[in-house]
This record gives sequence, C-alpha cells and structure tokens, in this order.
Amino acid sequence: MQDHKSLRYSIAGLAMAVVLIPLGIAMMLPHLPALGRAPLRYSGGSSFPRSTLPLLKQPIDLLPERPAWMTNVQIYDFDGNGLNDVIACDARRHRVVCHRQLPGGKWEEQILAEGLPAPAHATIVDLDQDGDNDVLVSVLGNIWPDDGVIGRLVLLENTPAGFGQRVLLDDVRRVADAQVGDLNGDGRPDIAVAVFGYAHGEILWLENLGHLTFRDHRLHVAPGTIHVPLADYDGDGDLDIAAVVSQDEEEVWGIENLGAGRFESHRLFYSPNFDLGSAGLIAADLDGDGDTDLVLPTGDNLEEEHAYPQPYHGCLWLENRGDWEFAVHRVAEFGGAYAAAVGDLNGDGHRDIVLVSMVNEWENPRHASIVWLENDGRQNFHIWQIDESPTHLVTVACGDVNGDGRDDIVAGGLHLLGPYDRLGSITGWFSHVEEVAR
Repeated sequence: MQDHKSLRYSIAGLAMAVVLIPLGIAMMLPHLPALGRAPLRYSGGSSFPRSTLPLLKQPIDLLPERPAWMTNVQIYDFDGNGLNDVIACDARRHRVVCHRQLPGGKWEEQILAEGLPAPAHATIVDLDQDGDNDVLVSVLGNIWPDDGVIGRLVLLENTPAGFGQRVLLDDVRRVADAQVGDLNGDGRPDIAVAVFGYAHGEILWLENLGHLTFRDHRLHVAPGTIHVPLADYDGDGDLDIAAVVSQDEEEVWGIENLGAGRFESHRLFYSPNFDLGSAGLIAADLDGDGDTDLVLPTGDNLEEEHAYPQPYHGCLWLENRGDWEFAVHRVAEFGGAYAAAVGDLNGDGHRDIVLVSMVNEWENPRHASIVWLENDGRQNFHIWQIDESPTHLVTVACGDVNGDGRDDIVAGGLHLLGPYDRLGSITGWFSHVEEVAR
C-alpha cells in the first residue's frame, strides 16, 4: 500500500511539474537580462514626450473604401525629375503604386502593376541594366498565414509601352523581400531572396545567368525570414547578406560571401523569447564608424489572442564590432514596434531612428503610433512622440521629400485589427512646413 501511495504522489508531482515549469518559464522570459527589464511605468501602451520638430502631416494616398493594407513604402526619385517620389505596395488592392511628386508639393498616382496577390516589398533597381528603373516585387500570395506554394518574385520591367511583368521565381512559399547586388563577382546583378513561408521557409540567392534568367541556390532553411539587406559587413570588399528570421526562432544571421558563389553563415543574434516579435531589419552605419550596423525593431504581436504591447517590444541596435561580432544594445522600449527607418531628422549630422507601431493599446488616444529616437552622437537615444494617428503603422521610410536638406518621414498603415477610428493609408510628416503646402 505504501508503494502505491508513493507512486500516486510521484505521478501527481510529475503532473504539477509538467504544468508549472513551462508556466514559470513563460513568466520569466520578458524579464531575461538579454531582453531588458520592463520599466515600472509600463502599463500596456506607449506614450512619450512630444517632439518639437517642425513637421507638417500630409496624406499622400487617399483612403480606400476599406481599411488600407499598405505593406511597404519607399522614398525614391523614380521618374528622375529631381523630386523624390513615394513607391508603395498595396496588399488590399494587389498593386504597386508610384506617388509622383510634382512641383508645389502635389502628388500624382501612377499604378505600376496590378494583379499581384499581396505584394510585400518593392525593390527599385535597373536589373536589366538598360539605364532605367525597374521594380522587383516580392509577392506573398496571401497576407494571412499560409504555407502554400503561392509566393513569387516578379520583375516590373520598364519598357516604352509601360511596365511589363516577368516572373523570375515561382514554385516557392510566400516571398517577403528581395535585394539586388553582384554576389559572385561576375559583374551581373544577383538577387538575395527572403522566403518567409509560414511553417517552411528559406533564404535563396539567385545567380544571374544573363538575359534575365537566374539559377536559385539555397543558403538557409528556416521559416519567417523577413528582410535580407545586402552590405559589405566584414569589410573585405564584397557584398554579404544579413537576414532576420522570426518564425520558429528569433534570430539574425550574417551570411558571409567567401567569393565564387560560396557563403558561410554566422548567427549574430538569438533570443530565447519566441514572442520577441522581430519585425524587420535595417542596415545602416548608426555610429558613423565606417562599417554597417543593423537595426532590429521588435514588436510583431499580430496574434489576436495576445495582440497587446509587451515590455520587451522596442528596438535593438546590433553594433558591428568586426570579424562578424555584433554587440546588441537595446535602444528603445516601444509597444508594438513593427518597422524602423534611419535618417537625420534634426540636421545635426547624426543617424536617428524612426519607429512605427502596429499593435498598441489604441483605445487610449495618447499612445504613440510613430516615434523618433534622437541620437546624441554617442548612440544615446532619446525617444520623442511624433504622432498618435494614424494607427496600425507597419512600414516607414526616411528621406528628403521636400528638398530642404532635412529628412522627412513617410509611413503606411495596415489595419487588420480594430479599432478603426484613426485610419490612414500613406502619410507623410514633412519638415519646414511653409514649403510643403499643397
């Protein structure tokens, strides 16, 4: 009888351990030192001191009949008239659009392509090397989770008759990003591709064989790759690839170019918190020391059952120390941080960061949707609130739109969840307000 009683106690203890140990780990994750401890003032949302930058908010794209699903915005002089334009991917209307800037701060919409299911990113590049701007579009196929083979990479080829669509890669899962550069030193532009997928994904490089034909090579297998920025991260004169992988693991990888089409992978960052919410990756020399660093926004909590800001949301700076060593610095806490851009907003010559939030406690009208991290030149960042409307921002870019020599901001909204009271499609915040009246 005593043996049976001991067995019952052992089984009960084991059952309690199975429940309590995972629960304890889940409760500890937000407070792990590597992720930063939540401040005592944190209460589920994010609001900050108001920025004093002289910015004028201006809608660039009129709201569609239904809430906007903008997935990517970029600032670029697309038509070569000396004025920066805004190129955007619209997943609601399945199209890529150029908002051309006209003299006097007016905007004219030019549809570059339609019928692209859930375009995620548009890369502007002269891929056919004929002297004009083409657009390389990463196509998800479905904005919602989907593990089907529905992704594509489509080139919008600039021709006298308009932009023709040429499929460069298909038979893959959802494609989130593509970046272009000569990866094997043969003088032809190759392509690095982030296949996000859902339960399956990969990182590819497409070897340019000439005449817009490509051979694909697999570099890494993991679901959830978002961005693949190219730069010479190790300073040896060729282009390397960085990648953020967010689905099964929360990781940043550096893929070193060894030459002649050979690559070697280095894990630059890893978090044991699977809910960290890596939301993108930006390559920029943030500290001005001549090498390329990485900026990682964290706050993608789109899962509806816990779609509220978490204390580990914000922004990480991965400082390039050389020899594939990147020191991780937590530079901001910001609920629901979904995208980042780097620019000099106050004209002091230092590289600042702009963050936008998708998932926040939007029922509180004071919570920020876009903030500015002011760099004091020593990489100490002070966070300022730029605006709290529109909400649900997922993409942001910095650049001099109005030609005053100071960077402006353009952001896009993706309104999948409520509330729907502060909607926006594409919005700009421009400096020197007297020069941007429409």
